[in-house]
Amino acid sequence: MSVGDLSLPVLILIVIVVLYLLNSIKILREYERGVIFRLGRALPSAKGPGIILVFRPIDQMVRISLRQEVLEVPPQDVITRDNVTIKVNAVVTLYVLDPNSAAIKVSNYVYQTSQLAQTTLRTVLGEVELDELLSHRDKLNLRIQSIMDQRTEPFGVKVVSVEVKQVDLPEQMQRAMAKQAEAERERRSKIIHAEGEYSAAQRLVDAAQLLAEQPITLQLRYLQTLTEIGVEKNTTIVFPLPVELLGLLNKLAGAIKTEKGQ
Repeated sequence: MSVGDLSLPVLILIVIVVLYLLNSIKILREYERGVIFRLGRALPSAKGPGIILVFRPIDQMVRISLRQEVLEVPPQDVITRDNVTIKVNAVVTLYVLDPNSAAIKVSNYVYQTSQLAQTTLRTVLGEVELDELLSHRDKLNLRIQSIMDQRTEPFGVKVVSVEVKQVDLPEQMQRAMAKQAEAERERRSKIIHAEGEYSAAQRLVDAAQLLAEQPITLQLRYLQTLTEIGVEKNTTIVFPLPVELLGLLNKLAGAIKTEKGQ
């Protein structure tokens, strides 16, 4: 039977069938999965990647991407445990772990995760003080990520990480923290200076003890000082005067005053 023997309705039917089959062919990329609803019921497993057949109107397909997505949480007003009002925003990284659950159990898993991130961020940061928020940010990030991961697991979304991006402090708090940092640096400076004075005094005590054990070293030290003065080529003349002589002169002066007074 040749093509000419076929009637026009048969040819039209064949063309329609061919076009329908061609239209039923869908190509899914490596990172995509297709959730097929057949007569309203979802098939047990998602299709793809590659070529799949979707027979409309019996079948309907929802494309789900398995790539990681990044959500930016808008700035949230948070009151910390020590009653400081701050604005905090964050970045959430997630991906779909179960395409069927992401398509069936929520209408929009991205929007759902974004709302969960906002509420979780306010709840967790409201339980800590400002100093803990600024100094232990990694610990808080892990805590927020763990809470969100538990809440998104039922609809097939895995939260990879949560990073607190920026913390905006009130201007008054910034000035107070600047004063605190300045006072802390001044305290450290004074402590370092005092420790230096203590070390110098301790060295002087050790040197005095050593000179007391060997009196001749004092004379040698004196001669070394004279040598250092002579190197400068100045006209200063230094005469050695023992300290004991000064004490003796003071005693003589006191005795003379006593005799005159009598």
